[in-house]
Amino acid sequence: MALETIDPRTPVLVGAGVANQRLAEAGAGVGELELMARAVEDAADGLGGLLRAVRHVLVPRGTWRHGDPGRWLANRFKIVDAHSTLAELGVLQQSLISRACADIAAGRADVVLVVGGEAAHRRLRARIAGVELADPVADGVPDTVWAPGADILARVEIDRHLAVPARQYAVMESAIGAARGLSPADNAREIAALWQGFSAVAADAGHSVRGRALREDELLSPEGRNAWLADPYTKWHCSQMNVDQAAALLLCSAETARRFGVERGRWVFPTMAAEANTMVPLVARPDLDRSPGFAAVGAALGSGVGDTTHVDLYSCFPAAVRIQQRELGLTERAGRALTGTGGMAFAGGPLNNYVLQATVEVAANVLAGGDGLVTAVSGMVTKQAGALWAGRPAAGGFRAVDVSAELPARPVDADYAGPADVVGCTVAFEQGEPAVAIAVVEGTGGVRSVASSTDADVLASMRTDPWIGRSVRVRGDTFSI
Repeated sequence: MALETIDPRTPVLVGAGVANQRLAEAGAGVGELELMARAVEDAADGLGGLLRAVRHVLVPRGTWRHGDPGRWLANRFKIVDAHSTLAELGVLQQSLISRACADIAAGRADVVLVVGGEAAHRRLRARIAGVELADPVADGVPDTVWAPGADILARVEIDRHLAVPARQYAVMESAIGAARGLSPADNAREIAALWQGFSAVAADAGHSVRGRALREDELLSPEGRNAWLADPYTKWHCSQMNVDQAAALLLCSAETARRFGVERGRWVFPTMAAEANTMVPLVARPDLDRSPGFAAVGAALGSGVGDTTHVDLYSCFPAAVRIQQRELGLTERAGRALTGTGGMAFAGGPLNNYVLQATVEVAANVLAGGDGLVTAVSGMVTKQAGALWAGRPAAGGFRAVDVSAELPARPVDADYAGPADVVGCTVAFEQGEPAVAIAVVEGTGGVRSVASSTDADVLASMRTDPWIGRSVRVRGDTFSI
């Protein structure tokens, strides 16, 4: 499509940058604000004065406690009159990108910067070594604070050993395996094979925090630092959030890109974005192996989503990927992986920032040909989103839709006592040893609860035998056979 035929208000991604300091030692490297600044510099390289034209800076919160990082970055780059937004944990990262694109399409902004980052590994090493860091601090209050509208976890999950993400996702894995007719051992092998493929992508792309691809047996029979966390998960199944990474996206209107002389070879077009924000905690979901939200996102993105050329599925845990595969109709196939980076367990998963990393990677691939899909998750597959990217604009222009809808939910009763069936379960580990069997149970009338057991026979059996659908007796926070 010729430049002159593109609608002037069409949003376009013209700069995508990253900054990464691999495994910095205590006191070495820079903090998250400097990392974000470096990512911005990378994104703006070769764009002339376009960065100074930014009028909105959107930042997703990380593990840090800065007040207004968007304002700090605006001041750093001498951006005048920029509006700063800080999105709290629980806001989909894709929502920031979608809002930037929608504002550009509607004429509310010409240039928008979306940027985030972490220096969590550096801070961790400093704490361990007792080193005091003298990183800059972004004080102040953002112009806008964007917060989620509800809690991610149910009180009964918090109170009964199920607040840890690895345990929640491990419970989902049990339900996924049962729905597929797999034994616990076969389910674990399928998960390990999926994750071995992700680790190979990370290694081949030079992104791996491990420095190499893992073998399946390393995930099935962990040793050393790769300890069991919650069956079937070891540490290396989980998102590695203690990393030092940042990413930045510079978006503007097609008219602005032309005005600043941005060469056409840098243009990547967001064509469609969809998100589902209805929050149902795991314990209340009718089917722990499904996501109606992702099914709705997939329907909104269109029937061709399964044929997208370049894909990066949000990969905090294998269960998230497996659920997305089913709901979006995506399979691994020759020439296309389900991740561009290698995923959050192997390329790193900076808290509340990975979608920006994935978008940078997918955008670069789209520039080489084909189209792209990036998905997002908030919480425990609690919120869902996806965005399509292409080398040419959509015929009808960019669209962002919210497909949130009222979802079915089971009643939850923490005081339930009586017969129940197990609908999801895991064995949680402490210091490398099985410590507690956790079950999401459904009792009389469909009421749900969370119960646990420390019985040695139950701990051993739950790791080897099918437990989904098994009848148990629940009394408050415990269950028995």
